[in-house]
Amino acid sequence: MRHSRPGFTLIETIAAIVILVVAIPPMLWSIHEAQVQRANPVLASTARWLIIEKLEDVIADRHGSVGYGGLSGSTETPVAGYPAFNRTVTVSAEHAHWNGAGWAAGTGYKTITVAVDWTDAEANPQTLSISTVLTDYPT
Repeated sequence: MRHSRPGFTLIETIAAIVILVVAIPPMLWSIHEAQVQRANPVLASTARWLIIEKLEDVIADRHGSVGYGGLSGSTETPVAGYPAFNRTVTVSAEHAHWNGAGWAAGTGYKTITVAVDWTDAEANPQTLSISTVLTDYPT
């Protein structure tokens, strides 16, 4: 009668190591890809939110103390509270204004463009920009 001892044989151990060596890299790659696929939409959503926030500020204060002139070409590098994002505001030159006797030459509107730059989870530079047209009415 033969007694067997519990345990692994050398062949079983080598087979387990080979299986792990073959299986682990694709698993790690898929985990990395899942992280990238999860992070990039969040970063893009944050960029969109930062653009909308600035557009709302422009609309709310277009005849305020800063006005359009203080916004054109303004850059926030980085955006306060969001160190991975940079934001730029540009205002088009088309413009008509009320001079008391009538409208001066121009088209009567401005195009406001807000762009946000960031680096995605794969270290690729990304840019999202949104433009809107605002009428320039007298205050």
